[in-house]
Amino acid sequence: MTDKRVTELLLALQDGNRAALDDLVPLIYDELRVIARRKLRGERAGHTLTTTALVHEAYLKLVRLDQIQWQSRAHFLSIAARAMRHVLVNHALRRKRGKRGGGAAHLPLKDGSAGLPVAELDRILELDAALERLAGFNPRHARIVECRFFAGMTIEETAAALDISPATAKRDWTLLRAWLVRELDEGR
Repeated sequence: MTDKRVTELLLALQDGNRAALDDLVPLIYDELRVIARRKLRGERAGHTLTTTALVHEAYLKLVRLDQIQWQSRAHFLSIAARAMRHVLVNHALRRKRGKRGGGAAHLPLKDGSAGLPVAELDRILELDAALERLAGFNPRHARIVECRFFAGMTIEETAAALDISPATAKRDWTLLRAWLVRELDEGR
């Protein structure tokens, strides 16, 4: 996929040319699937969201963003990472509500296998809460975590998406991993 063509189509879409969307979708679909596959690879086996479902959910969020001033393919992918984060967090919230009964009468489980453990759902929600705190004092750092963790982007892809040098992205990511460990451990 050529970065230039995707950028041209994003700009045309931004200018109100909805037909550009028909040309854009085939160019980005496979790349969005790669990002989603990377993210889901870190999830437990049997996760109820498939790669295709994650891409489609994120894509539905992206096409509703009429007011975004698209800058480039990398900018689009960083926004896609944020959309995938929101899809995964919303999915975890829905699943957790279901685990807690969602208002239904409580019945004992006979075999003890209820799917995704609440602890896994809590992990996603704790990470989301930590990212919200991080965004409050350093939005760029929060975007780095979204790109690296939620979209599974490489250091180079993250740097391009955020228009920073790979060295800065790598240095920040090293710092952010330590910060996240501390934040998530304090929550336990």
